Amino acid sequence: MKRIVEFMKRNYKVILLITALSAILWSFVPSEKKEDPEKDKLLLELLTFVLEKGHYSPIELNDDFSKKVYKKYLENIDPTKRFFIQSDMDEFSKYETSIDDMIKSKDITFFNLTNSRLLQRMKESRDIYENVLSKPFDFNSKETINVDYDKLPISKNKSELVERWRKQLKLSALSSITDKQKLEEDKHKDDASYEMKSFEVIEKEVRESSLKSLNEYFDFIEKELDRDDWFAIFLNSIVERFDPHTFYFSPDDKEKFDVSMSGTFQGIGARLQKKETGVEISELISGGPAWRGKELEAGDLILKVAQGKDEPLDIAGMRLDDVVKKIKGPKGTEVRLTVKKVDGTIKVISIIRDEVETEETFAKSSVVEKEGKKYGIIYLPKFYISFENKENRDAFKDVAAEIEKLKAQNIDGLIMDLRDNGGGSLETVVKMVGLFIPDGPIVQVKAPGRNPEILPDPDKKVQYDGPLVVMINNFSASASEIFAAAIQDYKRGIVVGSKHSYGKGTVQNVIDLNQFIRGNSFGDLGALKTTIQKFYRINGGSTQREGVKSDIVFPDRFAYLDMGERDEESALPWDKIAPAKYEPLNINYDNVIANSKKRIATNNTFKLIDENAKWIYERKDENVISLNLIDFNKEIAIADAKIKKFKQISEYNNKFQFQSLPDELALFENDTLLKQKRERWHEEMQKDVYIEETLNVISDIKLLTKGKGLTQKLSMN
Repeated sequence: MKRIVEFMKRNYKVILLITALSAILWSFVPSEKKEDPEKDKLLLELLTFVLEKGHYSPIELNDDFSKKVYKKYLENIDPTKRFFIQSDMDEFSKYETSIDDMIKSKDITFFNLTNSRLLQRMKESRDIYENVLSKPFDFNSKETINVDYDKLPISKNKSELVERWRKQLKLSALSSITDKQKLEEDKHKDDASYEMKSFEVIEKEVRESSLKSLNEYFDFIEKELDRDDWFAIFLNSIVERFDPHTFYFSPDDKEKFDVSMSGTFQGIGARLQKKETGVEISELISGGPAWRGKELEAGDLILKVAQGKDEPLDIAGMRLDDVVKKIKGPKGTEVRLTVKKVDGTIKVISIIRDEVETEETFAKSSVVEKEGKKYGIIYLPKFYISFENKENRDAFKDVAAEIEKLKAQNIDGLIMDLRDNGGGSLETVVKMVGLFIPDGPIVQVKAPGRNPEILPDPDKKVQYDGPLVVMINNFSASASEIFAAAIQDYKRGIVVGSKHSYGKGTVQNVIDLNQFIRGNSFGDLGALKTTIQKFYRINGGSTQREGVKSDIVFPDRFAYLDMGERDEESALPWDKIAPAKYEPLNINYDNVIANSKKRIATNNTFKLIDENAKWIYERKDENVISLNLIDFNKEIAIADAKIKKFKQISEYNNKFQFQSLPDELALFENDTLLKQKRERWHEEMQKDVYIEETLNVISDIKLLTKGKGLTQKLSMN
């Protein structure tokens, strides 16, 4: 995923064509911004037009396409089938094969019908759940519920729908009651004088809690979501038919995407959450202006917001997203918050906005000793970059800096932890692979109808040439797979982890839709992330659907489940192209791999993980649950016995001591929150059997290379 990189300039001829045609096609004078059907029609035509001209593999809008959009959209807005009834579906069904024609004619009748009906059914649902929760459940009756909602039929009528709600709420209550009873028993064990609550009291508390939660949920739906939010769901049901990674961003979603990719934004550095009493500060971001000011704290309730010396605006009843927009603002500007403090006092707090970094986005490193040797670990959550300002920090620069700090600690090997890394910037990962090899191709990129383009290491400098292990799992995707594949193809290191990575072998470009409309007065139209290329390994193979296969496979909880891109209905196919010219290192890892496999086979924790994975696989189709209290508790007891056994996995301790680097230790003196986060990370790694075996692997590589740099192309076959 990326936006603008030098080697993509040729592909913008297509975009320029779209821009020119769009300017001719569209010259609307809209009415009000809110709930404007003309804006919806504009978005509908603009998106499909851009996809037809710019998508890697555009698809035909026909009856088959229409059926798939119809099915996906209704699943998206009513996933547990607790709103629509059969008469609704009968009314909707006449549009099942017509959505393609309606898109072409900019007809949004189907959306208008389904959206108004959904909102109507949601309002009616309040009466249903309030009535169900107003009286105790009968837990003695012999009845069951099927929670396989995909295969569940639509309720025939309203009485059947009420029954579905009753069973869903009863299941939720059963689960909560069982948990609360266990807590009561534990309290009594700790204190024999503690008088346990009766079943009737617990049952009533559970119903009251469920009512409160449902009211909050429906209040959120009613107050926080507007027509644009619902229409975005409809649009994405359309565009995601092209492939799973093509996605329409509403203006708010686009801003959140930019923040997630860059890890920075301008504001006060506070996370907010909607509460029944208003908007509450849930967390202060370490290092941000609110954190530095020490006046605002978690739990404070925001009452009013003022810009500089302007009159404060009462935010009561305001949508959370709108409150966030009022508080965010350009660096150097002032915002004044009137807050109700945790102690009940009212206070006006002035904060000067600044650049805020979301620390959890960025690379972090640690050192650990094993048998007298010191090893470095870099955890990278994503290949982040700021598209708007290339001078800002990015993953390549940060990882390069972490490597230098680790080298100063005289490490004997490096672990790159890319588990759960969903990808990011293509440009960034290409440069990052270059930190570990002298020169050569990194990845091949192919646009439709063009020859593949080989993206090389931009310089011959090798920043780190010692032993290297890359950790991946089922959720390592896109840029993570490019990195792991290149390291594997060059034999520069060993890839360890799940059987295979996610399998996303496509490149996306984020296109600002506002640029296509001349004199746009609709307001912000958002953006489209669309697939424009596929990438291939330098050995010619695609990671699409297949992913990167680990050299050493660790047992994991999802080992027997089919997960990843291959499970996406609209995923593009796997293929391969000719390999690029590259020279792998002349090194043989066979003994290292064999040693690891022997250790894994005899490791009791790995055996338990494998047993857990088989149990999860066996239970995946167990969708019928008893709603009888005695039978439910029997089922829970059987599951708990297994879960108790598997709990040993999370209680594992590898006994290694993980340490922050000196520069970070110095920060801890003034930043206790950062210290707590790092201590929590180190504790997680200490409970991680995968980290332990990865340290064994890198120790074996260290012995194999005898302390020499791998990029010297050692002859060890």
